[in-house]
Amino acid sequence: MTLRAVFAGTPDFAVPALEALLNSEAEVVAVYCQPDRPAGRGRKLRPCAVKAKAMEHAIPIRQPAHLEHEADTLEEMNVDLAIVAAYGLLLPESMLGAPRLGCINVHASLLPRWRGAAPIQRAIEAGDAKTGITLMKMDAGLDTGPIIQTREIPIQDTEHSQSLHDRLSALGGKMVFEFLENLGTETIRTTPQPETGMTYARQLTREEAWLDWRRPAEVLERQIRAFNPWPLARTTLEGIDYRIHQARSHPDNTATGPGTITVSGGGALQVQTGEGALEVLTLQRPGGKALNTPAFLNGHPIRSGSVFALPRDRHAER
Repeated sequence: MTLRAVFAGTPDFAVPALEALLNSEAEVVAVYCQPDRPAGRGRKLRPCAVKAKAMEHAIPIRQPAHLEHEADTLEEMNVDLAIVAAYGLLLPESMLGAPRLGCINVHASLLPRWRGAAPIQRAIEAGDAKTGITLMKMDAGLDTGPIIQTREIPIQDTEHSQSLHDRLSALGGKMVFEFLENLGTETIRTTPQPETGMTYARQLTREEAWLDWRRPAEVLERQIRAFNPWPLARTTLEGIDYRIHQARSHPDNTATGPGTITVSGGGALQVQTGEGALEVLTLQRPGGKALNTPAFLNGHPIRSGSVFALPRDRHAER
């Protein structure tokens, strides 16, 4: 009997999982994704990455703003299984119980570590040495369902969120394909999540992207890596907002206050922090391109001894 499946996902993270489902022996009867949203300078409606992939394969697409009545739709389609990856909407209990074998979620952390919306970024920000993908059978809670399988990968010392996102996305697709190949016809074996070690990965905000130079350099470096490519770490100097894409921490300390630029020249830009120094490697001015420090300083000199504002002070500079 051919397995009848639906897929639910929205951003590019979910595409490898959808491709795994498409490459399996299952019949994909529908793809769910969030409604199209305006994008670009023209603010025209643009299909998400999952919708674009579904359109390539002429799969029926559903984009309901609300899911209260979708359980009936799944039952009408006689769905056996749902694969969910970064869908962005919580499935109601009625929908979770509609597929015969349940709903399987592809989550980008080693649950119960980092339940929630931004597990990739929060793992980097916290300095975790490893992360991974969890395949989980969904229940009514937020990432609380029993675990089918986990697979871990190391977080590299210089890794930013985009590179880790890409590696985890590919791993998720591989795990979905293997899961479908080995899927039994009646039951899915699971293990309850551990009761300890849970943290919540809250959604990123623009406001928390502002660098507090009183924090240790290594903490700021992790923040910069975690917030690349969005919302990008930010700081203010003499009324101008700068975005910092890449930096490297050093144990050096000087007697100057946090935020003081101690080196600016010879292609280097170094800032004193609350503990150690932060070497800025790539930065960007408003309306400009991101440049490595030598190229940036060549066109936009910054005086040594200048002070990047603390978050509480940046409004006063304007």
